Amino acid sequence: MRVLIVISAFFVGVSSALAVDTQDLIGNWRLVTATRLLVDTNEVIDAYGGPRPTGWLNYSSDGRMMVVVAHEGRTKPVANDKMTDEDRVGLHKSFFAYAGTYTFDGKNVTHKIDTSWNEVWSGTSQVRSAEYKDNKLVIATPPFRFNVDGKMSVLTLTYEKYP
Repeated sequence: MRVLIVISAFFVGVSSALAVDTQDLIGNWRLVTATRLLVDTNEVIDAYGGPRPTGWLNYSSDGRMMVVVAHEGRTKPVANDKMTDEDRVGLHKSFFAYAGTYTFDGKNVTHKIDTSWNEVWSGTSQVRSAEYKDNKLVIATPPFRFNVDGKMSVLTLTYEKYP
């Protein structure tokens, strides 16, 4: 009986992660959370300015995708015609967006970027793991050197389907 209770407790504590089918990706997804794992220390921190960045991810049935993310707490310039270069730099550093095509193999989604806010990414392919977990789409990067501080990191973005 004790073994049955332990086994039951184990399965209750395990979150439900499901395989994703290409059809499951299609649609609009709203960003819920974005975290960054610092590989060397296993510390998990907010990835984009705080716990509530805003963002959208779209996968269409014709194989196109788009993503746009704005960091939490972005500074709003006074007006477009009064924006300083410092304002522009701050906005660029607290935002990213790209579009292109995608392929999905059941485990990893590859974004082939043809347009990006950062020309370094244009023409590249970005591979992300994808799983459906607790009714949300969880996209994660492989470990990479974070461009701001050079620390090896894994970004995990959690999205919920938008009707």
